[in-house]
Amino acid sequence: MNADITFRDTRDPVDFGRTFVHSDAFRALFRDGMALVEETAAYLDGEGREESRLLPRQAALTYASESMRLTTRLMQIASWLLVQRAVAEGEITAEDALREKTRVRLTRQESASPLFDAEALPSRLKELIGASVRMHSRIVHLDGVLSEAAARQQQPEADSPVAMQQWLIRSAFGRG
Repeated sequence: MNADITFRDTRDPVDFGRTFVHSDAFRALFRDGMALVEETAAYLDGEGREESRLLPRQAALTYASESMRLTTRLMQIASWLLVQRAVAEGEITAEDALREKTRVRLTRQESASPLFDAEALPSRLKELIGASVRMHSRIVHLDGVLSEAAARQQQPEADSPVAMQQWLIRSAFGRG
């Protein structure tokens, strides 16, 4: 056994947000997310445009609606990833990133198209929609974990009842 092993003081919690944005897992997520954005843009500007012209009227309307949702979802993904990368590179602080959260809203988008219309969509568009929904779900989950970790770190010591009440009020109104 190595005698040089040191242990972290368990009274100090690990700052998941600060460690995650510097991890290989984040770099892989960033790379995959941005690749999905580029791949989708190339598809929608090229092959997808040609495929949409061949669709019947109702399917073309579904295509337009779903491609707009896809683009919106990918813009949310790209914005979130870029903010987190800015934190990792020291361009902004984690606190600044939390403030940016009010501008980068990760909203869930349900398909507005009936299932029978979606079946008429080109298979490549359906694949990209599925990949974007999975990526978006991962990012929504991570954003929640990062937000909870940041809120816990900003939480005052329990021995100050006034500070605790002030913190609870700020947290309730989104300023925690």
